[in-house]
Amino acid sequence: MKTRNTLKPLPKTILVLSLILAFVLPGLAQTQKEIIGYYPSWQWYKRSQLMSPEKLDYSKYTILNYSFFAPDAEGNLFGTDAWADSVLLRGKIDWAKAQPAYFPNTGLVDIAHAWGVKVMVSIGGWTLSENFPSIAADPVKRAHFASQCVHLLRSYKFDGIDIDWEYPGYAEHKGGTADKANFTLLMQAIRDSIDNYGQKINYKFLLTGAFGANIPNMENIEWEKIKVIMDYINLMTYDFNGPWSEETNHNSPLYSPAKGGVGSYDYAFKLLTEKYGVPSAKINMGVAFYGRTFVDCAGGKADVYAKHSGQVDAKTFAVDEGMPQYFNIVYQMDKFTKGWDSTAQVPYLVGKDINTFVTYDDEQSIRLKAEYVVQKNAAGVIIWDVTGDYMEKSPGSGSLKGTPLANVLNEVFKNGPKKAIKKRWK
Repeated sequence: MKTRNTLKPLPKTILVLSLILAFVLPGLAQTQKEIIGYYPSWQWYKRSQLMSPEKLDYSKYTILNYSFFAPDAEGNLFGTDAWADSVLLRGKIDWAKAQPAYFPNTGLVDIAHAWGVKVMVSIGGWTLSENFPSIAADPVKRAHFASQCVHLLRSYKFDGIDIDWEYPGYAEHKGGTADKANFTLLMQAIRDSIDNYGQKINYKFLLTGAFGANIPNMENIEWEKIKVIMDYINLMTYDFNGPWSEETNHNSPLYSPAKGGVGSYDYAFKLLTEKYGVPSAKINMGVAFYGRTFVDCAGGKADVYAKHSGQVDAKTFAVDEGMPQYFNIVYQMDKFTKGWDSTAQVPYLVGKDINTFVTYDDEQSIRLKAEYVVQKNAAGVIIWDVTGDYMEKSPGSGSLKGTPLANVLNEVFKNGPKKAIKKRWK
């Protein structure tokens, strides 16, 4: 005797929902956190060209921000190093052919795209921000600046524009109160121009900006408008302290230190999300692959929260002019005793026989910051700068050993593989 199957077929609505979940949920689980590395063109010359495009470990990043292009007083944009820009962005020069001629697929953008990594151009920077106020204040210059942004996208096949205006309203860089509204107008002009170009070639270009992480900088931004215009807010959660501070303190504390200012990774994130209403999913938190130094601390011995001379240690860290990158800190570690600030959740170094204090980030503190990004559902991180943790097999060898800090970010974020980016020729 045969038994009858009593199972009823699923209703169509449930079946469709099940199929959607089957496809969507795995995608959500594999959503990548951004790991955006700023790549300064001047680093190419150092360490036997260890940072050449063909030597970069593209598997560690989702976006590289090529730094820097600069605006002149009229809104024209130009590179700061014609030779480096040419070789890095165009590729290796083929001297056997009439100039200019480059070997194909040897430039930063082509190689990055093959790895599925986007490359954006970062415009401005600390020393190149003085022309922003006058450009942003003038409708004609704003429009020209925006058109120049499109020209860069078209010429170099960049994937977007990153504006590093340091900072709207900052008087020492010719800023004033009008910058607050004018910054919004400039960003909107760029947004409109790159979107129009993108529609023509069926490509979505990104618009991001590097923003100061303390209260005065944040007060000079129209966040209600900016958070709609920008794809990402790149928050520079470092340089909270340095030789300008009254006492030795941390460059990039995760939490507000026991003494000194309240500025920290956590404080800045909460300020931006809770006071200004910026969605966490639009925020990339800054991680520092460099440190800062203080010398001649009071009492003759370096310590945290100590008075100091206001100078940097340009002797121990001569190559970095007293602001050492992580790899150089590691190389000089035998000169120091390591400490850990349990309140700020960052390491520090005090000299054994030298009166030097070093504030920096290591693998432990970078891990804590990456975990914070995951817990707060932030978009990801920005790195200043990407070259800082490129360890050599031996100092000066020009042979890469590894990238320990970037490794930690990838371990925590668990990013999946990336698809190659299709070439654009228009």
